[in-house]
Amino acid sequence: MRAPLQFVLDFFTGGDPVQPAPPASVAPTADARVPDVSSAPSSPSASVPSTGDQETPLAHPENSPWGFIHPAANRHAQLQGVTVSYRFERSRRKSIGFLVGADGLVVRSPNWVTMREVDAAVQEKGAWIVAKLQQFKERQTEQFHKAIEWRHGAEVPFLGRTVQLCVLERGVGRVLGQDIPPEQVLPVTVPPGASVTQVRDAAQAWLKKQAKVLFEERLHHFAPLLGVRWQKLSLSSASTRWGSARVDGHIRLNWRLIHLPISQIDYVVVHELAHLREMNHSPRFWETVGEVMPDYAERRKALRQAPVDLKED
Repeated sequence: MRAPLQFVLDFFTGGDPVQPAPPASVAPTADARVPDVSSAPSSPSASVPSTGDQETPLAHPENSPWGFIHPAANRHAQLQGVTVSYRFERSRRKSIGFLVGADGLVVRSPNWVTMREVDAAVQEKGAWIVAKLQQFKERQTEQFHKAIEWRHGAEVPFLGRTVQLCVLERGVGRVLGQDIPPEQVLPVTVPPGASVTQVRDAAQAWLKKQAKVLFEERLHHFAPLLGVRWQKLSLSSASTRWGSARVDGHIRLNWRLIHLPISQIDYVVVHELAHLREMNHSPRFWETVGEVMPDYAERRKALRQAPVDLKED
């Protein structure tokens, strides 16, 4: 049976129209930060010029064991046994370029190069691509874990503000930091002599519990307004996206959204619910989002500007 169609919400969105380019040879570029690229609600995304080969956007592959997915991916490849979903663009380059950054892989090609040649070049650079993608993922993970010092008294982002991490050792008769108002406290209980990792895991378990309750509440609020039904909510720890929606009503939301203001959380919730009506980023999709959230563009922009160390796994 064919797997349900899934659509994902990107961390970074935006982009410029794609321009054709003069002929050139195939050569990789140096490692660089990937510019924002995807369909934007303010203007239709440019179509990729045809070269006689298939260049239409491809549906995202169903959840593979592991892989790398660019938020605005329109092509996919199996490289070194890994699924790599990447953004393909035509540009004014003089060669096929491979840009690897925090969003994933972007492949840019002159207009005259056929898709068969592009696919062959991607395969040829497969080992380099996967190595670079893994390096970025590891760097992002390190940045996130360095962002918060998981110890008593640490400040943890929560719903756009901060709460103070209050650590109680099991068996101790008092809660450290009990003089702080409850709404400003992230309480955790750990064994005596607990490590930083144990404190972090306990704190994240608390955050995930808060996230699940809040996300369900917001889904119940917005689904009737959009005239859709969601069937299941799962928390995600994805390192490349805020959420995803499948046609069977399964919604996945990144638990780290709990760090962000409720206005941005609501935008992601509405974005995913809107996909239950439009499994694309067409003008009709953005019209659907706008039905219940007229200021979605401002919220979307704020989400793009959220600190990276709050978004990566």
